[in-house]
Amino acid sequence: MNGSRTWRIGLIGFGNVGQGFVRVLARKEVMLREKYGFNFKIVGIADPVKGSVFDPNGLDPRKLIELVDRYGNIKAYEGGRKDIDSLTLCRSGDVDIIVEVTPTNVKTGEPGLTHIREALSNGKHVVTSNKGPIALAYRELKELAEKKGVMLRFEGTVLSGTPAINLALESLAGAEISKVEGIVNGTTNFILTKMEEGLTFEEALKEAQRLGYAEADPTADIEGWDAAVKAVIIANVIMGASITLNDVEREGISRISREDVANALKEGKKIKLLAEVVKEDGRVRASVKPTKIPLTHPLAGVSGPINALTLHTDTLGRVTIIGPGAGRVETGQAILSDVLAIHRYVRGA
Repeated sequence: MNGSRTWRIGLIGFGNVGQGFVRVLARKEVMLREKYGFNFKIVGIADPVKGSVFDPNGLDPRKLIELVDRYGNIKAYEGGRKDIDSLTLCRSGDVDIIVEVTPTNVKTGEPGLTHIREALSNGKHVVTSNKGPIALAYRELKELAEKKGVMLRFEGTVLSGTPAINLALESLAGAEISKVEGIVNGTTNFILTKMEEGLTFEEALKEAQRLGYAEADPTADIEGWDAAVKAVIIANVIMGASITLNDVEREGISRISREDVANALKEGKKIKLLAEVVKEDGRVRASVKPTKIPLTHPLAGVSGPINALTLHTDTLGRVTIIGPGAGRVETGQAILSDVLAIHRYVRGA
């Protein structure tokens, strides 16, 4: 296929991530065409709350952003079909790439798991930032994509726009990775950083909630569930394991006191909620727990809501990447990088 192809994109979900992706597309449209030969049109959006619209001739990304900024939804979009639903979009002959960005459900993976299965089964490339389906059914979805001759990309599931999966699988191709350790949850890292400054756990949590880093119900973050799901993805995708969430040794930070943090600092150490995946004798084990690390450790200086990952390799030693682990535009960048990877692969095929 040549560089003049126009990719037809369908979005399932138009919350923060979907909006971030469309914002990035609108802002970079000319650059993407001139630098990468990438032409696109958004042909459909399916979201039961924000609104749904479908037009095979393409939707105006700037109009979509204007509407969602003004009204909080796209229901007033002029033109196109409004009766489109997610499964119809997955099956449409007018769509090449499905971008699946519905909320994560780590228990069932739904509705994202059904969307991804349906899209792959219908010969669509899929890009997602949805952790649930990848944590629960990565091997099945990978095999389905290979069978159908399409690509499944999910960079945004671990460190949002900071390239962790692509770093391991593509940039470090050929290297043996024996261990991955990282700060993969920005909320808990922010709380621990504030506790280093003298706040109690409760005070730091309230500050995280005030700034929007923590949810009203912060359980998934502070008890280590979010980090554990990411550890599962790292183990299965990067380390070739087949583990589940139940296999991850998990402990959160809710029992860490201001005194614990202060005492660690006196010892020349910091407490970080570390996700760790280790491969030994062909066996992979994963854990998430508060860990004292020396100030000389590459992750010790990672403060606030920032994430980082250190990969232990046989050829380069330790390789560390640091960057944002969440955010509307940041995750939109992850989606864009995956879409461009599909573009490069197909154009070069």
